[in-house]
Amino acid sequence: MQNLKIAAGQATGDFYGFWFQDSDVYKWLEAVAYALRYEPDQHLQNIADDLIDLIGQAQESDGYLDTFFQLQAPAEKFQHISFSHELYCMGHYIEAGIAYFETTGNQLALTIATKMADCIASHFGPKPGQLHGYPGHPEVELALAKLADVTDEPRYRDLAAYMIDQRGQQTPNFFAEQNDQNKHKHLTLPFPQQPDPAQSYFQNDRPVRELDHAEGHAVRMTYLLTGMAHVARQTQDKELAATCQRLWQDIVKKQMYVTGGIGATVAGEAFTYDYDLPNDTMYCETCASCAMVFFAQQMLKTTPQGEYADVMERELYNGTISGMSLDAQHFFYVNPLEVDPQASAQDPTKSHVKVQRPAWFGCACCPPNLARLIASVDQYLYTVKDDTIYSNQFIANQTDFGNGLQIEQQGNYPWSGQITYQITTTTPLPFTLALRIPAWSQANFQVSVDGQPITATLEQGYLRFTKTWSATTTIIIDLDMSVRTVQANPRVTADLGKVAVQRGPLVYCVEEADNGKNLAWLSLPEQPTFQIHPDTRGLALSQLQSLTTIATKVSAPAPDAPLYTKSTTPVRQPQAITLIPYFAWANRQAGEMRVWLNQD
Repeated sequence: MQNLKIAAGQATGDFYGFWFQDSDVYKWLEAVAYALRYEPDQHLQNIADDLIDLIGQAQESDGYLDTFFQLQAPAEKFQHISFSHELYCMGHYIEAGIAYFETTGNQLALTIATKMADCIASHFGPKPGQLHGYPGHPEVELALAKLADVTDEPRYRDLAAYMIDQRGQQTPNFFAEQNDQNKHKHLTLPFPQQPDPAQSYFQNDRPVRELDHAEGHAVRMTYLLTGMAHVARQTQDKELAATCQRLWQDIVKKQMYVTGGIGATVAGEAFTYDYDLPNDTMYCETCASCAMVFFAQQMLKTTPQGEYADVMERELYNGTISGMSLDAQHFFYVNPLEVDPQASAQDPTKSHVKVQRPAWFGCACCPPNLARLIASVDQYLYTVKDDTIYSNQFIANQTDFGNGLQIEQQGNYPWSGQITYQITTTTPLPFTLALRIPAWSQANFQVSVDGQPITATLEQGYLRFTKTWSATTTIIIDLDMSVRTVQANPRVTADLGKVAVQRGPLVYCVEEADNGKNLAWLSLPEQPTFQIHPDTRGLALSQLQSLTTIATKVSAPAPDAPLYTKSTTPVRQPQAITLIPYFAWANRQAGEMRVWLNQD
């Protein structure tokens, strides 16, 4: 906020913080916009209105707004695109401005966004004198696609499409060309040592349509894919849509953790190679899981298929909310699947893995990103396409679809698998209602309509009810909420011989607080039996359910035992263990944690 006040002339001083810090303010504003839709709050809206006014005063007459360059290097705007984050920050404002305009009708919020987009369009494009480039951190592409929908201005969509297709086209590479132009300047910019500008880190080593493997910085990749999927739908570009589908399959079938996390290495916060999914050195940034939800939503809007909503569910219940503590005051940037406090403290390759959530970060991209996702969860419940309403997520809601149609969903998901839909119409309406059945329950579920059990066939993961609806119809779905163990593809060597425990959409884990140290010594039997319990472990969440079962644990060796001995069958003792939902770990004392457990 202070940087914006200085840029607006309301305060004096120097720029403070990371050069992309404007984006955190904008994500907060976007979260406020969504929160106001749930519950009007005049005090909060006044704060946000004042912020909009401030942003408008900080914005330059040509639409440019990036407080770092305005305060630190005004002569060097758009000259360091690979790492400057100017387009990234402005993209986040465009998203926020759209959301705030749609919620409150604040015209200034949208005007600032269109002025930004017009500024970008004047500097970037195919014309002589323009920059034939694209952002180092994709984000503005998806924002411009949203702006095109809201304003009905195809030029914003066309600019997004240009930036998408310009990646990897130039020789020399656009970033390399800019860096070469700047090499003789005495810059004071605090950018880190940059990767090779033509490497996969930036997803610009080749044209995006040639990509067959998700690569580079995980958040950059998935933001780019979100924009690509949106633009492909807007332009009916089948080749671009096929590229998105190809990369979706690559991520979810070869590079995604069981929690939905993506990004296998701290080096570049990046994807690595197929089936490389280490549990204790991975990255799994909270922002990357949020971005997978954004990507899944665009894929659903293009082609409603249950697999997209299944991944969205995996992210919403595991990989995203694990990034926030149960008191909503502490946050993870990195979301590991295996933690040893001693390793985090003493192994430099694991120093990025924290055992407890900090209250904040210097680089604070994740908390406001998670806030805007949670506040906008209503946007992920349904997809309307042609004459079909697709119900994607089981979250209690009451939604008005117009024409006198209202759908109310009730339940206690994810603790209970029974979900009730009440479909009410004031006049007869013909349409199809498609209800998702998660892949984990497709072998066993029941459904009834107005109290009568029916046999239904799934189509692309959905139950379809096509009829002329009138008055009120009640549909009840019962999903299979039995506890199950899952194994990874054997190519994932980190998980070979191990299983993860799931119930409904939730992934479970073991913590030292319940099970003592040396969690790696635990093993589950081939067919474990689980009991379900309400929370009794001091985890401050109403209705949280834990699991218990009997495992075995390797007996501790003598203190003076040799480092290596002749191979023998280890001595094991039975041990009762407790598992808690993965998202709830690290809410008590610091200790070990594991998702994947050995299996006898």
